[in-house]
Amino acid sequence: MKMDAMEAAKKFISENYPDCRVAILAGSVVRGEETDQSDLDIVIIDDSIISPYRESVIAYQWMIETFVNTSESYRDFFEKDSKRGRPSLPQMCVEGIVFQDDGLAKRIKVEAEKLLMQGPEPWTRKDIDVKRYMITDLLFDLEGSTNEKEDLFIVSSLSIEVHEFILRTNRQWVGNSKWIVRALRNYSPELCEEFVKVYASFYKNGDKQSFIEFVDRMLKPYGGRLFQGFSIGK
Repeated sequence: MKMDAMEAAKKFISENYPDCRVAILAGSVVRGEETDQSDLDIVIIDDSIISPYRESVIAYQWMIETFVNTSESYRDFFEKDSKRGRPSLPQMCVEGIVFQDDGLAKRIKVEAEKLLMQGPEPWTRKDIDVKRYMITDLLFDLEGSTNEKEDLFIVSSLSIEVHEFILRTNRQWVGNSKWIVRALRNYSPELCEEFVKVYASFYKNGDKQSFIEFVDRMLKPYGGRLFQGFSIGK
């Protein structure tokens, strides 16, 4: 029988990182969203390591992912997450349950929570225009395509780019995979539902037009599509 998640995490930490400064269990098991395929995400702060690393193992019938940092290097990852707009490590630190602590965990959690509240670094006008151009290019591809198989992947690419555009222009954190919907819903439940509706309509009914109109509406406040005059490195 599969070991309880909390017991497995405690055992794994004590056997593999007995002298670490901080150990935090995060992920779906902490949020109450555990499934049969859930893993254990464990943040470790250990000043004895040479350099930060991430490692995946299977133990006690659990898939376990460890994110190992020093008491200084975690800040570098916080900064990288802020720049890319996806707060993986700060989110884990904020939501996680502390299993081991020498007094450092509180500082880490406070810093992570502050970062999450501030939101990602704002996009510059150049950032916005580059993304407008990329989305415009995909829209032209979709409008001109007569290949249904290719359409599937164009819309898939567009959905990722557009979700990022919506959230970053409003200084909101972006997501990845299942976190795309969660990030959109966190920003605006109504907009999220509309996005999902036009996205699903394309895949279910081949309705390109509704999806295209939605994307154009998201671009409009920032100048709409961009092609004429755009350049990089000139």
